[in-house]
Amino acid sequence: MLWRMLRQSWGRNIRRKALAILTVFLASSLISALLAVSIDIGDKMSRELKSYGANILIEPAGQAALPAMFSEKSNPLSGQDFLDESELPNIKDIFWRNNIVGFAPMLGGEVTANGRETPVLGTFFSQPVDIPDEEGYQTGQRTVSPFWQVDGAWPQEPVGEVPQVLVGHALARNSGWKVGDKIALRAGEHAQNVVVSGILSSGGEEDNQLVMPLATVQQLLGLQGKVQAIRVSALTVPENELSRRARENLEALNAEEYDLWYCTAYVSSIAHQLEEAISGAEVRPVWQVAASEGVVIDKIQLLMGVVTLAALVAAAMGIASLMTSTIMERAKEIGLMKALGARQWQILLLFYLEAASSGLAGGALGCVAGWGLAKAIGLMLFAAPLNFAWIVVPCVLVIAVLIALIGTWFPARRIARLYPVEVLYGR
Repeated sequence: MLWRMLRQSWGRNIRRKALAILTVFLASSLISALLAVSIDIGDKMSRELKSYGANILIEPAGQAALPAMFSEKSNPLSGQDFLDESELPNIKDIFWRNNIVGFAPMLGGEVTANGRETPVLGTFFSQPVDIPDEEGYQTGQRTVSPFWQVDGAWPQEPVGEVPQVLVGHALARNSGWKVGDKIALRAGEHAQNVVVSGILSSGGEEDNQLVMPLATVQQLLGLQGKVQAIRVSALTVPENELSRRARENLEALNAEEYDLWYCTAYVSSIAHQLEEAISGAEVRPVWQVAASEGVVIDKIQLLMGVVTLAALVAAAMGIASLMTSTIMERAKEIGLMKALGARQWQILLLFYLEAASSGLAGGALGCVAGWGLAKAIGLMLFAAPLNFAWIVVPCVLVIAVLIALIGTWFPARRIARLYPVEVLYGR
């Protein structure tokens, strides 16, 4: 009998039920889109925020920081510690290897360029690196430092017969060097001719340097296979209480906390794993970059949470308004059911089932619309569609039904105050 009455109620007053479905549909589409965005926003925002530069710096354990300038006339790097270039593939051999966006080794010093003392920096630009299980892997400053702007062309890698170099725009202005110029470099007994392929603007000390392939600087300085530091760009999750405790005192974590920290992509845990992978290395997160990523992502997710809550409240209020009107219009029907012996809970169950079925219909349609909306948001913000996690579908359906039931609960209490004698006589 109950299901027959439910079917009959759907055959009447279709317009009001369509409005209820539309209300749930609008809320569900927004909620499903925001849930899909919040699940995938972390990786997308982390990739976008890589424009800030590397968030991890690897240095020799005995070297606190890179020297900004060298003044010795002999080998300017004598007495310093170095890392082995042969260990670079180990960066992509840690637990969070897939979170490593790229890395760029660096080696700096001073050489004589066309008779003038000039600081040089050797690095990767887009250098092929042999990584197990990653055929054709390339990395360098084009990945790690996307904010570098080159007027001209990036140097060729692997290095050709005549190495190509970038001239920092401040150095180019002072020296008069321009694209296509040839420069004779000398450092001690080593000499090398290079050609300028582009003018570099980085906003850093590279603007006053000759930036060239790592192998060329190694050959000039007689330091084959050595690097001073490595910039690493990694996708990370925002810091929380556990990661801050680990940063302050890793030994204070118990075994369970340590495993959770180690297996979460915090910048501190990735730095710790890199320190384990590269011998004689000290790995330091660049906290200015890492902290800014966490703050931006946290604020975006908080904003989406507030919008979702507002959508829930608005939808519940809309359903409550519609159900109040429905109950008032069906007062005589409710009075007749009570007069024929229907119990209070049976009448309430009928209205709740009507609301739940409206919620399911609106929620299902909202999931489809939310999937399309999430794709559109991804294309507009990141020029790539967001991945729609299917766990969103059952979550949205449950939320849609809850919206409908909560919106029905308030007007349904009026049923208890309807007396058959009064409503049947029209009072």
